Amino acid sequence: MKREMTEAIAKWRGLISEQVQSKKSAAVFCRERGLKPWQFYEWKKRLREAEAKKFVEVRIAAPVRPAQLAKARSSAIEIRLREGRSLMVEPGFDASHLRALLDVLEPRA
Repeated sequence: MKREMTEAIAKWRGLISEQVQSKKSAAVFCRERGLKPWQFYEWKKRLREAEAKKFVEVRIAAPVRPAQLAKARSSAIEIRLREGRSLMVEPGFDASHLRALLDVLEPRA
């Protein structure tokens, strides 16, 4: 049973990702794929709720002085995400933490 659920999650995560990348409406995408729109929306909601429950640990390495913060922000990189969200990445960031955070905020299929 667990394997079937894992496979279903992977399948629907992939379909939802394809629909987003296709820029087609969900109705058109479902019609082209022979999917039931209600089922598509149900899985989209289920996966979104599951992702919202995940947390990523964030650690503050050391206190930052205001002068250091101003200097770091001037060379920070802003990553803009869907739905108007954005992340500021400062020099010296941990790439694995960034990947984990992005996987939670914008999961890949």
